[in-house]
Amino acid sequence: MTALPLAIRTVRWMVRDTFRQSLASKLFWVMLALTVLCTAFALGVDVTGTEERVRHPAELPLYMPKGLGADGVPEAKGQVSVGFGLVKYAVAKNKADSVRELQLWLAGVLADTAGVLLALLWTAGFLPSFLEPQAVTVLLAKPAPRWTVLAGKYVGVVLFVALHATLFVGGTWLGLGIATGVWDVRYWLAVPLLVTNFAVFYAVSALLAVCTRSTVVAVFGTLLFWVLCWAMNFTYLRLAAAPMEGMSPMASFLVELGYWILPKPLDMSGLFFDAMNASAYTTPVPEIEAAKAKGAFRPELSAVASLMFAVGVLAAAAYEFRTQDY
Repeated sequence: MTALPLAIRTVRWMVRDTFRQSLASKLFWVMLALTVLCTAFALGVDVTGTEERVRHPAELPLYMPKGLGADGVPEAKGQVSVGFGLVKYAVAKNKADSVRELQLWLAGVLADTAGVLLALLWTAGFLPSFLEPQAVTVLLAKPAPRWTVLAGKYVGVVLFVALHATLFVGGTWLGLGIATGVWDVRYWLAVPLLVTNFAVFYAVSALLAVCTRSTVVAVFGTLLFWVLCWAMNFTYLRLAAAPMEGMSPMASFLVELGYWILPKPLDMSGLFFDAMNASAYTTPVPEIEAAKAKGAFRPELSAVASLMFAVGVLAAAAYEFRTQDY
């Protein structure tokens, strides 16, 4: 058997094994249950007492309390009910904007932050348990290249998360659409952004798993790395928006270098917020808006840089795996 068909066959088998592992560990059902819970939440949303209207040019991207509308700007009327009436609050401009605001919270905050971190936490054990000598030596005895084994496991985990990201976004999109009649297809952009964000940081988890074969190190190392990247991302945007007095050119250079080398989780969220035109109906992130005004916020370029970082880390993991003795 030639090298390419063997590599494809190995990757495909490892993908199947990853899904088998997720079913055996019950992780598949846990993530599906959370998706069902969020879909039920979406079905319990109701927006009443408001009509769609054209946004006034002078309208600010904030809630407008009744009776305080500027001249010529229609007042916000209506009410949003969530949890089948358990919580109620004023509508954000109109029905469509109120639903988009909920979509931002579901995909941009719940899924893109808490969801990605939970996915990294729950899948961190896939590789270390697989790389235990008594488990992996059976595969390594076959003629398949080692990098295909690691690549197949990585692709399998990413596809597993992609499936659940699609189910989450699809379920909540259907729930909100059925409950409110608002069907915003831009919400589906959350799927590739969520998967990309996870794939970048899971590459670090894979490297830690190969180097240590420890689930604990893979979990906490990846989470700490995410915090480091978020802090670097925020620091860069903060300094780009308002440079700190007395900061040396070398310090500024190091911050910018760290920003472009490391993954950028905050930029990924900003990319989704821009796709949803969030600044038109909710309070924007001040640092991102200020960085935009100075031309320092380039989320598309930062996404490419983050993917390049993931490729480099995976290459390092493949090299380490190839040189290890089992």
